[in-house]
Amino acid sequence: MNSVDLTQHFLIAMPAMADPHFAKTLTLVCEHNENGALGIIVNRPTDLDLQGLLEQVKIAPQQGQSFGAVPVHFGGPVQVDRGFVLHSPAGTWQSTLQVGADIGLTTSKDILEAVARGDGPPQMLVTLGYAGWAPGQLEHELAQNAWLTVPARADILFELPAEERLAAAMQLLGVDYANLSDEAGHA
Repeated sequence: MNSVDLTQHFLIAMPAMADPHFAKTLTLVCEHNENGALGIIVNRPTDLDLQGLLEQVKIAPQQGQSFGAVPVHFGGPVQVDRGFVLHSPAGTWQSTLQVGADIGLTTSKDILEAVARGDGPPQMLVTLGYAGWAPGQLEHELAQNAWLTVPARADILFELPAEERLAAAMQLLGVDYANLSDEAGHA
């Protein structure tokens, strides 16, 4: 087993990515170990906003709080009926996966209740669904040139609009997405 750990790295889908779930996506790897990998697509906003999501899960925002301008993203094709909140700081929620020193991925309802009260984390990205890979699957896809990888940065996740995140991650590599080839080769 290859000992690569891509936790807290971005996966940048190569132009030849055929899977429509992942074409032109930027994915944050939240966990990567011998059991596989879990990631969240961070550049695919949906038509649903946080206000609508809170209504669906029967959480009433505190008076004066409105979340209609906060998009809910498509996080990946697995468990699309389940919410995931990527946030900073990591905090102490009921069910949080520590992604990095300052980033957590929470699946428990208590974080949404805190957000509705105005007590949520200052930086967050809400998704429905996640991306998952079986043991060795992500490594195989990397060997097939399906993805580029680069260490993730919180400013790209939380400070940029969704449509700018992929290009910003590419700039970390010094590459323009438009210049990538659909064809890949091995030397």
